[in-house]
Amino acid sequence: MNALVRRPEWIAVALFMLALLLANVGLPGYSHRVHPVALRGSAGLPWALAYNLLAFVLPGAALVWAGVRLRTDWADAGWLARIGVVLVQLSALAFAAQGLAPLEADTEATGSRLHVLAWMLWWIAFVPGALLLALGARRGIGFALACLAAALLVPLLAVFAPIGPWVGIAQRLAFALWFGWWLAICASASGPGSSRTAGT
Repeated sequence: MNALVRRPEWIAVALFMLALLLANVGLPGYSHRVHPVALRGSAGLPWALAYNLLAFVLPGAALVWAGVRLRTDWADAGWLARIGVVLVQLSALAFAAQGLAPLEADTEATGSRLHVLAWMLWWIAFVPGALLLALGARRGIGFALACLAAALLVPLLAVFAPIGPWVGIAQRLAFALWFGWWLAICASASGPGSSRTAGT
């Protein structure tokens, strides 16, 4: 149990994947290829609350907690890295907020507007956060290139690629890249080259 608490990023990934695996429960017509992830949690659909908790709220909260560990591990890093961690935590918080403001049948309804706002904050906060970590974390060229690639590809897949019948796949690739980035950065922070170790 202690190991799980120390690896909240893995809990986040597991919960998100579980939500996707169970998305067809009570709604057999739901398609991962066509439908956006959040559509399954729309207000009024069966098990929408449970889905939103598993897909958004709990994974986002777990990654916010993972960000707290990053801030501890990089306590002696430069200000660029510290601001970067705060921004990617904000991205995780916005990801969680998508589940607290589910989509509604009326796209102009308050819930739908708040959901779209949270979705926009999710990727808008992530991009500068990842770029600042690439510049300021001092984890090597591989780490910097991974942050740069994620900062470019996440909005590309989330915003520009979802066109036509492949909207569901493009969005899931964006989320997969985002979660994969969290796994990689947390593994890097807890490795032998973390700033806490480097500073000894």
